[in-house]
Amino acid sequence: MRNKLFFILFIAAYFVGTAQVIDLNDSLPEDKTIKKGVLPNGMTYYIKSTDVVKDAASYYIIQNVGSILENDDQQGLAHFLEHMAFNGTQSFPGKGILNTLQKHGAIFGKDINAYTSFDETVYNLNNIPIGLLDTCLTILHDWSNYLLLTDEEIDAERGVIKEEWRTRQNGRMRLYKTSLPITFNKSKYADRLPIGLMSVVDNFEYKALRDFYHDWYRTDLQAIAIIGDINVDEIEQRIKEKFSHIPAVKNQRKRFVVDIPDNDEMLYSLGMDPEISTAYLDFGIRHKKYHNTKTVAVLKRSLLENMVNSMLSARISEKAQDPNAPFLQARVGYRPMARTSNFFSLGVSPKPDMQQQAFEAVLTEVVRASKFGFTQPEIERVIKKISNNYETQISKQDDRPHSQIIRGIKDNYLDNEVILDLEKEYELAKKIFSHLTADELYKTMQRFYARPNRFLNVTGVKGKNNLTEEQAIRIISKVENDPSITAYEDKFDGKTLISGLNIEAGSIKEAKENKALGAVTYTLSNGIKVHYKFANKENNKVDLIAVSPGGRSLLKEEDLPSAGVMGNLIQMSGIGDFSTTELPKVLVGKTVSVRPQLDENFEKLIGSSTTKDVETMLQLVHLHFVKPRFDEQAYKVLEGGINNYITRRSADIREKMKDGVTTTLYGDDHPRKRVFDQDFANDISFDLIKSVYKDRFANAADFEFYIVGDVTEVQLKPLLVKYLASIPTNDTKEIYKDNAVNWLGDNIDEDIYLKMEDPKASVRIAFENEIDYSVENKLVVKALGDVLKLRYTETLREEEGGTYGAGVRSRLIKEPLSKVGLEIQFDCNPEKVEKLISIVHKELKSICNGNIYQVDLNKTLTSFLKERKQAKDKNSYDMDLLIAFYRDGYNMDDPENFENVVNNITKKDIKKLAKLLVSEGRSYEIVFKPNSGS
Repeated sequence: MRNKLFFILFIAAYFVGTAQVIDLNDSLPEDKTIKKGVLPNGMTYYIKSTDVVKDAASYYIIQNVGSILENDDQQGLAHFLEHMAFNGTQSFPGKGILNTLQKHGAIFGKDINAYTSFDETVYNLNNIPIGLLDTCLTILHDWSNYLLLTDEEIDAERGVIKEEWRTRQNGRMRLYKTSLPITFNKSKYADRLPIGLMSVVDNFEYKALRDFYHDWYRTDLQAIAIIGDINVDEIEQRIKEKFSHIPAVKNQRKRFVVDIPDNDEMLYSLGMDPEISTAYLDFGIRHKKYHNTKTVAVLKRSLLENMVNSMLSARISEKAQDPNAPFLQARVGYRPMARTSNFFSLGVSPKPDMQQQAFEAVLTEVVRASKFGFTQPEIERVIKKISNNYETQISKQDDRPHSQIIRGIKDNYLDNEVILDLEKEYELAKKIFSHLTADELYKTMQRFYARPNRFLNVTGVKGKNNLTEEQAIRIISKVENDPSITAYEDKFDGKTLISGLNIEAGSIKEAKENKALGAVTYTLSNGIKVHYKFANKENNKVDLIAVSPGGRSLLKEEDLPSAGVMGNLIQMSGIGDFSTTELPKVLVGKTVSVRPQLDENFEKLIGSSTTKDVETMLQLVHLHFVKPRFDEQAYKVLEGGINNYITRRSADIREKMKDGVTTTLYGDDHPRKRVFDQDFANDISFDLIKSVYKDRFANAADFEFYIVGDVTEVQLKPLLVKYLASIPTNDTKEIYKDNAVNWLGDNIDEDIYLKMEDPKASVRIAFENEIDYSVENKLVVKALGDVLKLRYTETLREEEGGTYGAGVRSRLIKEPLSKVGLEIQFDCNPEKVEKLISIVHKELKSICNGNIYQVDLNKTLTSFLKERKQAKDKNSYDMDLLIAFYRDGYNMDDPENFENVVNNITKKDIKKLAKLLVSEGRSYEIVFKPNSGS
């Protein structure tokens, strides 16, 4: 019999005066700052003015069109069409869109992109300078109805999409595809993965793509959105002038919606793959979407769902902290599945050979909640949590990025959801909370755990005791009818973070102002230095970084495996008197985090909080020094995760490639460059982790603290005195040690053969050399990498259709020895690998000879200037400003240290650096190929 929790929740301390009667039929309050309209041709438009990125705007076109609309012989054409939108339009033939925007600093893949899913296709141009307003509107105009779709460009893109498919192929993707008929109950969704069928991509006739385009890319299925530093009325007028003349399609095909049929009995699949060596259980229950999206009733329903989801997740997370639990981790969720369906999902990662026990253990918590509901402390905590989220979001409304705003617009257009006025929504939420009953949450949980429309996809392991359909059905019946399951007990005693901690405040010995940076440095009585800068470019946001030299470089070789997982154990242990299960209860209603980090040359604390929670952030910092927690129970859980990771990576191709690079460069047994195998795991110990942490975080005075954000000096100083100046310190000062490990040779060339289910070649090419660390060199190094990225996109991807994309990474490393590195990586068809590698070297040689396209260099340098200008609107810029000044010794805000340098970079600089790397440096070329048995 479920416990009697039918009390009415009235939290007067939080919601004074909100207990008015709520009419659930009232309309939801809409966000009036977003202008919405519909043109005579059926096109919808949205306009939002925000200066979160000054002098810039983002542009979107939302197509109510996805792979679900494809005929059987069109599988893959919705996604193919998305690619073609960047390959020629009426106003921008060929690569005109990319070339035009890149000249003004936009980056393909970052600022210019698109995606295709089952039910929609969305294109975006992000943070484009406002001077390109007309250009961007023309691009949206062309994307709506004026793609060229030439034979030549279609044929050129076939290879690119084939390589995109090849890059994505792995064991998880193959099993995901085989699970779709069960997840979607053999509906059309099961056969409409957006990437499509390569047999279609290779062979479709041009007319098939054009037919799909003309059938579905039409004004009544399109919405455009412009978000940015704009005048709403002016933009609306321009939209009407530019888009109204686009003709509406006559005799339209009906935009149909695919519904997933119901099933009474649970659907089941078992999938195994040679590249998957760990099990996973995916249990779901489909629900029809609730379509009354305009009234307060839907807000209440959503709040109830979020509360149940949060409370149930917390319970399951708590169970995962038990070393004796038969599962490593589990997740629970309630989220959209398709246009007409949501689903309640349960994902379980079992311990080895414990699939049945893991499924039963996690399911027991779901059934416990569906039988007995939730306790009053749980409900009160989740209300605090959601209320804090509302308050934080409201305080940051003016700082919302364009990418967040567009999500609400997209949901409004595609699913008819209201774009809510956040402040009014919160007022309604408080009223809902004040009348909420535990019985309503109980009934929501019961609704989640429904009988029909269940499915279970088991990722099994060959030769293991995999969970069968019969076993799963028996376990479900056993748990649902188990009389021994009792109500959940909440054992938290309500202590505060620093309960029982004796803190003796110190003092500020010196405050030194830096007028050039608008910052101040405090030297505390215990020797700690704090560099602080007030920044409210992002409201209600405060960041902290504490850095000390040393890192792993000062550790003995036998300590390195334990050091590698130190951060994991600290996070899993909790802090002070509180376990990782108790800590979220202590911190409920707060937005704060602090985590330790151990790099090769530095140890760090990384923290963030809202303005009101700065004190809590500094309390956590204090505890990380004076009362870190090392939980042996957490270590046992960590051991299980490590063992599972070793098992998982044993069959994973990407992990084998990573190990292949390590052993090729450094040998099989270098003590500082080990692969993560069982021998590595055997050298990890609880005591060593503990000693490593205590050694690296022994002296807070060896750390420099940087605090930047929306906290005033008056607020901050007493907190520094209380929580930082009180930390016991000593006079020990450290510096990192040069433990650089050389490659086995200066010019390594190696082919490595691996068994693969879907054959592909994977190329790794790299160069490195010593070079002085300077602002100029840092920017030239970045410019070389970005210029090469443009060249390889043009040659390897567009001209050859040989790869989905080549990754290029260039970097200048300061510590412990200043050196420059260049890395090139891509996947491709094994039959084309030698040809593509020759192109890589040809482009490098061309740059070494000074044959650099000025247009490429101009695009690159313009992107530097654009990104710097836009970065200045973020608090993170001020953090970088402080660190650059106090660690690297220069003021990056001075034009002499950025704008002037960028504007003076020449082709000669790029050539000189390329020659230093390619002709004079060390290099390796490692190519992974499928062995003959693949």
